[in-house]
Amino acid sequence: MHILVVHNRYASTQPSGENKVVDQEVELLREAGHRVEVFERRSDDITARSLLGKAAVPLLVPWNPAVRAELAARLRTERPDVVHVHNVFPLLSPAVLSACADADVPAVATLHNYTQVCPPGTLQRDGRPCTECVGASPLPAVRHGCYRNSRLATVPLAVSLSINRRRWWSGVERFFCISAAQRDVLVRAGLPPERLAVKHNFVPDPGACRTGAGEHLLYLGRLAEAKGVRLLMAAWDELAADGGVGVPLVVAGAGPLEREVTAWAAGRDDVRYVGLYDPAQCRQAVARSVAVVAPSTWLEAFGLVVVEAMAAGVPAVAAGHGAFVELVEDGVTGLLHQPSEAASLASCLRRITAEPDRNREMGQAARRRYEQGFSPAVGLERLVEGYRTAIAGRSGGANGTPPVGNGNAGSRRGTRASRNWGQ
Repeated sequence: MHILVVHNRYASTQPSGENKVVDQEVELLREAGHRVEVFERRSDDITARSLLGKAAVPLLVPWNPAVRAELAARLRTERPDVVHVHNVFPLLSPAVLSACADADVPAVATLHNYTQVCPPGTLQRDGRPCTECVGASPLPAVRHGCYRNSRLATVPLAVSLSINRRRWWSGVERFFCISAAQRDVLVRAGLPPERLAVKHNFVPDPGACRTGAGEHLLYLGRLAEAKGVRLLMAAWDELAADGGVGVPLVVAGAGPLEREVTAWAAGRDDVRYVGLYDPAQCRQAVARSVAVVAPSTWLEAFGLVVVEAMAAGVPAVAAGHGAFVELVEDGVTGLLHQPSEAASLASCLRRITAEPDRNREMGQAARRRYEQGFSPAVGLERLVEGYRTAIAGRSGGANGTPPVGNGNAGSRRGTRASRNWGQ
């Protein structure tokens, strides 16, 4: 199969689960023999723009006509079987969907967050869940300045959501929701349920599982309010005041709360802030963990670090809402705490460290859960199934399994002819 992946890469200065997922899917498909190419923009490139160029970026968020023309020309030349759209903010824009329509190439899209119904994509305001814009006008988001606490910065996102809503629904054959929890929110908002398929993100097998009881508790992710970093600090201070739990807390990541975390960890024996880990360091840190902590206060659409912990045979302590409730089986593969409650989080951290035998059993159960639902083999199967469904939908196929090229020119010509593309 010939696939073109479309993605606006997030800044390299902070962790991005989305970038990681895109890279892993591209590698997985290529290893399976599919031809995969990438059409991308990088947010890092914004810093190299002139002052005028930087000022123009918000104008490109709702619509980038140059991207439409460039992508459409490439699609007409290369004729992929399907286009897989990921993030389009801020430099690509939903113009990529019109490019697919111009070239008559079916598109699928992975919904990594909630930007289809919430301008900042977080379903959160002032540290609490918020659904005020879901299924309604995005004006409340502008009024509250939900993106970066700025009304001005929120405007382009709200405008894009408003003017491109129909373009998303008509231009995408198949949406991949990364959790059932996310799909439920989107269906309630009025998205077409027949186009929304649940496809959990997969995680590559790290090659080794945890041995022993583990050395530390681990927070691995973006240092941001929505990720529950301040909640974790409050819970840890409560535990420290009561004598601690016998192992240190390792905090790895970067983000807007980095200075605050650095100051909080300074001079303490029970906390180590280690900055931004590379992929190999992340795998090692997870495999040495008593548990991975995911205390997000917003409704996570997935929770990649939880599945990475599962792959290493490590249980998780996660907030009991959003996608975490379908990833973590409370008391079996980890523990769920009451969302946004520091005392509940502290209690779960105490429990997960107090019973090594029970912890080991949960880690083993987590590994089995990973193998059944989040392995590369499962991820590949669901990806290809979604692509075939999208191609069948565009060609009018009834059985969902149209002919697909095997990478040579002749087979691709046969595939396109079967779709009545006139070539």
